[in-house]
Amino acid sequence: MKIKTSKKKASVSKGTRQGKRFSIDEDSFFRHESKRRRRAKDEDSKDDIIESEEEDDEEGPGSDADGGEGRPEEDEFAAETADEKRLRVAKAYVEKIRGIVSREREDEEEESEGDDEEREGRRDSLVGRILQQEQLEDSGRVRRLIASRVQKPEIVDEFRVLVKHRQSVTAVVLAEDDLKGFSASKDGMIVQWDVDSGKSEKYTWPTEEILKSHGSKDPQGRAVKQSKNVLALAVSSDGRYLASGGLDRHVHLWDTRTREHLQAFPGHRGPVSCLTFREGTSELFSGSFDRTIKIWSAEDRAYINSLFGHQSEVLSIDCLRKERVLTVGRDRSMQLWKVPEESRLVFRAPASSLECCCFVNNDDFLSGSDDGSIELWGMRRKKPVYIVKNAHALSAIHQQPEQSDAEKIPNGCIENSNHNHEEYNCSTVYSWVSSITVCRNSDLSASGAANGSVRLWAIGSETKDIRPLFNLPLVGYVNSLAFSKSGQFLVAGVGQEPRLGRWGRLPAARNGVAVQSLKLS
Repeated sequence: MKIKTSKKKASVSKGTRQGKRFSIDEDSFFRHESKRRRRAKDEDSKDDIIESEEEDDEEGPGSDADGGEGRPEEDEFAAETADEKRLRVAKAYVEKIRGIVSREREDEEEESEGDDEEREGRRDSLVGRILQQEQLEDSGRVRRLIASRVQKPEIVDEFRVLVKHRQSVTAVVLAEDDLKGFSASKDGMIVQWDVDSGKSEKYTWPTEEILKSHGSKDPQGRAVKQSKNVLALAVSSDGRYLASGGLDRHVHLWDTRTREHLQAFPGHRGPVSCLTFREGTSELFSGSFDRTIKIWSAEDRAYINSLFGHQSEVLSIDCLRKERVLTVGRDRSMQLWKVPEESRLVFRAPASSLECCCFVNNDDFLSGSDDGSIELWGMRRKKPVYIVKNAHALSAIHQQPEQSDAEKIPNGCIENSNHNHEEYNCSTVYSWVSSITVCRNSDLSASGAANGSVRLWAIGSETKDIRPLFNLPLVGYVNSLAFSKSGQFLVAGVGQEPRLGRWGRLPAARNGVAVQSLKLS
């Protein structure tokens, strides 16, 4: 065997010597110069080398220095490194900001006196401040003060139904650019819709054979057939991937550009109740009724790790840019997972079961309970920093009374008015805080229940309190809420039934996605 191997090697080397001599300098892989420098050298050498018109036509901008055939322009950046790609994307984003600033200051530049260099300098300094402010806001170091700018909604500015569903909507999410959104319902329908026009496109579930080829497994336990009931949605920061989970105990990955099914992640032994992507990455976290949190890679389409700690079903999950995951379970606990350190912090609810949670920033977070309370938590305390009781009180006539500014107090109750127990009931299923959300990196929050209104709140950064702002009328179970990144509108997923069961029903509600526009001063 050794002799045969040596002969093969000799034949290969012999063939190499007989053919064209190979040089490492001719291979583009061993070149240390970037493609732009090589292109610049080629342009400089055009003065000394005279080429025919046919060669100029064949050698396009995407052609290689060693190759004989030209390639299309779309393959121009195929050979660039990761650093060169980041530099190109950063320059394109800076040029985009410059164009926006130039259009806004066009009139001022025409009236102002000075040469072009001074105007370009002022523009670049303004662009630098904008980029720095955006970086601070994205990293969570600066909190935007939006709550004080929200104007009182008028009657004509009520929720309008944007997308209709046949059954109760269980989840709504918005893309990073706020141009399109996604919603899911109990009948397994996943819809992608445009925020401005409301034009919707449905996702089609593949056949059983295709699902099995994508990794799906047969139902286990008492389940007889594969259920398409969707309970959770999540979209990646780049808007490329959409994740869905439900009663089939799988995490499904979709391509938002083609609306095609990509992968089915098995592993959970219970329904998948919540999903979230880590901001800026393709790292996906899923929570399930099997009391575990699993970590997946959407880019590699692979399983990474599992987190154990909850003693009951996991109901809600949230994550920011840091590798920290916030979860809520029916064991009356909220847990903050530090993934790299493989540690967790456990926060116990006072006397109720937590239903939902979300991050305010890296150090503060909110939760909603089944007794109608909203809690504000901090990293340094295991108990809530501030509690709003009776946040969604239900009146006997199923109407939320109009409160004046003098009647509003921080604990959410009504002062100087009749608040007998016969008229207001906060222990029913209609007053459960079923959803809560925060406008990212801001002090504006919203909560939803089934009492007939969505409430807006202002979170004090220094005072660590929660102040009520406005009531937005909306009939039905508000199972999911999502703020736009700019804070100019709020999206709600409404249904006649709650998200995780059928213990209540409101026939007057409409199943669909409702949008509320918010005017900022």
